[in-house]
Amino acid sequence: MSTPGQPTGEALDEPAFDEPAADQSAEESAEESTAQESTAHTADESAAAAGAETDGAETAENTDPTAELRAELRKAPGRWYVVHSYAGKENTVKNNLESRIESLGMRDYIYQVEVPTEEYVEIKNGQRKSKRRMVYPGYILVRMDLTDESWSVVRNTPQVTGFVGATAQQPSALSIDEVVKILAPAAPKKAAAAVAASGAPIRTEVDFEVGEAVTVMDGPFASLPATIAEVSPGPGKLKVLVSIFGRETEVELTFAQVAKI
Repeated sequence: MSTPGQPTGEALDEPAFDEPAADQSAEESAEESTAQESTAHTADESAAAAGAETDGAETAENTDPTAELRAELRKAPGRWYVVHSYAGKENTVKNNLESRIESLGMRDYIYQVEVPTEEYVEIKNGQRKSKRRMVYPGYILVRMDLTDESWSVVRNTPQVTGFVGATAQQPSALSIDEVVKILAPAAPKKAAAAVAASGAPIRTEVDFEVGEAVTVMDGPFASLPATIAEVSPGPGKLKVLVSIFGRETEVELTFAQVAKI
């Protein structure tokens, strides 16, 4: 007989419990790892998107308007010619010529008429006002295919005195560089103004050399060939020699008043 309270010698069965601890821990670790990977992936995507936006903004800020204009000019049909008009009648000539292009059916030959202007600030009575003025008074640019008919339409427009160039019947077309220089004169000025506002010294890039042949684009000697005698980078001026009645005359001009040949 067994004494009450003493073990009988038989092993007692311990309660059986399921042991999911290890499996559960592994599942939790896997879930955490997946969550971390998802978070990291999302962070990478956000960083990439932010980088793309920054790159886009920097690209927009660094876009060179002069380069864009040059690219557009290369794609456009026709060539650019300079037309002389009476001073103060530039816009009238532009409007009249555009009307004649429409009425005479010349849109397939004469594509564009431009009067180069620039913006400037006028201070009057202590107030600053933005205004526009002619860059080359008395001159209009026309993009066209030169034919007898298109030449006649332009030349016979009221207030036009003629084409600028080699001969009256066969005017010389401008180069792309010359057109860019005329139509985008404000780009280098804005850049210089920004540098001046920052307090940094202004560095003037000089693209002219003494002895170089150029064409005068503005003033009483417009369309005449000239030779550079002196270059003054600071004020952006040149002294050129122009042949007038067989004699060389020295004339002072700005960089914008001449064009490379």
